[in-house]
Parts: sequence; structure tokens; C-alpha cells
Amino acid sequence: MATKIRLARGGTKKRPHYSIVLSDSRMPRDGRFLEKLGTYDPMLAKDDEKRVVMNLDRVKELLALGAQPTDRIARFLESAGVLPKKARSNPKAAVPGKAMAERAAKKAAKAAE
Repeated sequence: MATKIRLARGGTKKRPHYSIVLSDSRMPRDGRFLEKLGTYDPMLAKDDEKRVVMNLDRVKELLALGAQPTDRIARFLESAGVLPKKARSNPKAAVPGKAMAERAAKKAAKAAE
């Protein structure tokens, strides 16, 4: 059985709250899960220690047994020091959009005068 460590959404509309769960990879996002491993509250500040709460010992055991974390969970584990940092590439992140490029060109032309 292929297992995944993933987020299961709870909360109300526009007030999300997630549970970090171990589930069979064939189950739906909010469906049946095998074990609850922690919580994630995106409404809290990024530096709040209660934003991401996980049972790291259990997560390490499950990773050793072959459980695969999703992308978001992998980021949480990287910040907790459980997984090594992964190099990510997004070369278009720094490229300004069309409107911003036009504004920057106008500003540069105005500064040149």
C-alpha cells in the first residue's frame, strides 16, 4: 500500500485549517486517513510556532518506512530540518509583468530626461 503524508482540509469557507495526515494514496484529500500527525493553520502569522505542529518522531519513522510527503509537507519538513533542502528553480519569478515593465520603462525614460 502506497502511503502519503498530506494535508486534509477542514475549517469553514475562507477560514482554512488543515490536518497533517497519513493516508493511502488512493484516498481523496479529505477522505479516510490512517493516522493524524499534526496540524497546519495558515491563518496564523508565519513566525508563530503554532502555525505548523507535527509529531516529528512519528513522521521520521513513516518516512523511513517509505511514506511519501506531498510538496507542501516536504517544505514543512525542510524547515523543521527533517529533510535536506531541495534546490528549486523558478526563473520567471523575478521577471516583471507587462504592466510593470511598461511603468518601469516610463520611469526610466523620465529619469533620463
